[in-house]
Amino acid sequence: MFHCPYCGSISKEDELYCIKCGKKLPGDMFDRNPSNKKDYRIWFIPLCTLIITITAVGAYYLFLQNQTSKAQSAFENGEEMLLSGKFQRASRQFQEALESKSDFPAAKEVKVFTDNALDAEEHISKAVKLTNQRKFQQSLEELDAAESLLKNYHGEAVELLLTNIVDQRTATEMELLKSEMDKDPSIEELKTLLWQAEAIKDEEAASIAEIIRDRIVSYIYSTASEQLSQKQFTNARDIVEDGLHYVPESSKLESLQTTIQKEKTAFETAQQDRIEQAITAAEKEKDRNLNNAVEIEKASVERNQQNEIVVNGNIKSVATVPINSVAVEYSIMNKKDEVVLTNEVYVFPDTIYPGEKGKFEFTHYEQDSGQNALKIEIDKIKWFLN
Repeated sequence: MFHCPYCGSISKEDELYCIKCGKKLPGDMFDRNPSNKKDYRIWFIPLCTLIITITAVGAYYLFLQNQTSKAQSAFENGEEMLLSGKFQRASRQFQEALESKSDFPAAKEVKVFTDNALDAEEHISKAVKLTNQRKFQQSLEELDAAESLLKNYHGEAVELLLTNIVDQRTATEMELLKSEMDKDPSIEELKTLLWQAEAIKDEEAASIAEIIRDRIVSYIYSTASEQLSQKQFTNARDIVEDGLHYVPESSKLESLQTTIQKEKTAFETAQQDRIEQAITAAEKEKDRNLNNAVEIEKASVERNQQNEIVVNGNIKSVATVPINSVAVEYSIMNKKDEVVLTNEVYVFPDTIYPGEKGKFEFTHYEQDSGQNALKIEIDKIKWFLN
């Protein structure tokens, strides 16, 4: 309701003309109504709220974008450090990425790997210390634990750690091998150590393996030759075959194996027949072939590092036909010309052709003459003609 400006009568607000004087009411009189001004305030508050909301959402979006950018930058820095083996620094970068953006699956996954890598490095460090303390088995267990942490991972960083583990395992196994060799191992222990040395991919390990093979061959040859001299052909054959299992390319043992077989066959045929055949064959040859078919070029005796008596020698065939199964009987004398021991050893190769040379070698184990000054005397040489 409002008053007409012309006659002062009251009119309704939706009437265009005064009901009393009939004059047209001014249109702006509606604008003077207080209820209309209140309508403008009703629209103003929602509009301000909308503007504030849009501004807040935009600011939050920009904040999220900034956090995502920081997280991505930290993640990339962590990757670079990871590939260069700086696992501690890489772990901090991945943690920073997760703090900037908690919903970052790649960072979570790599952070777990980095923590495992740090644990693996700790195991490797412990292994190095244990090796220096000569606690080899514990050191190898630490390396196994480090390798176990990495078994489900692949990539350059993993390869870097695995290389460190392999290098340290090789170093530990080498120290263990040298430690066992210093204990003067038995022949059975040497066989086990040979496998260990061959399993280590290292030049020094290869050299130790060669030393072990030489010691095995020397022991097998001496032991089998002793059995052969006692006509224990089966025992001698088994001993040589066992040695060839560990040193399959030993020409020395192969030659002895051939000699054992020939001796066994000849013995089974009959010892007397073998002697008669040898005599018959010798009678057909010149006197040199019968009595002087072999010349001794060298014969020496000395002690090795284990204080064992080692006999070495060379012979040369001056026969006109091949000779085989050459056996050298010798005596070892002390400085008083007293006989310390005697022995018979076979020359290798088994068959020696005219003008060719052969070698003989024998190691006497657990022999103590009480003197270092020893000399060798060749008592007799036997051979067979083809």
